[in-house]
Amino acid sequence: MHPLDRIPAVRRIETDRSDVFAIEITGFVTGADVENLYGLLEGAYALHDRLDVLVRLTDYEGSAWDDISTATAKEGRQHALEHVQRCAAVGEPDWTDRAAGFFERLPVELKHFGSDEEAEAWTWIGAREIPQRV
Repeated sequence: MHPLDRIPAVRRIETDRSDVFAIEITGFVTGADVENLYGLLEGAYALHDRLDVLVRLTDYEGSAWDDISTATAKEGRQHALEHVQRCAAVGEPDWTDRAAGFFERLPVELKHFGSDEEAEAWTWIGAREIPQRV
């Protein structure tokens, strides 16, 4: 990676449970970031039929969802409906009301936690973050 290259907005968070998919989203999410996220999810779905998900938003600045093809978005939604059991959203903005409609066909548990409630989110999911060594 070149020093002037943009740092991806989506970063995988390692957890103590292999069936928990956790990510941190920072800054502005581009179409390429969404494609990367879908790829990470597909890998997790290949390993586990059902997943719990934790999404941490840090300094979120918006996204370019319009840059994603309708077919890709539809496929991503369908796969999430098939695999996601529980989703904890940490930080702002609280997007859980909009996402609730996304998961309307299956009983996905979706809960928002403020940035200062991240420990409670991890407890609710039933997992712990494994800090990365840099």
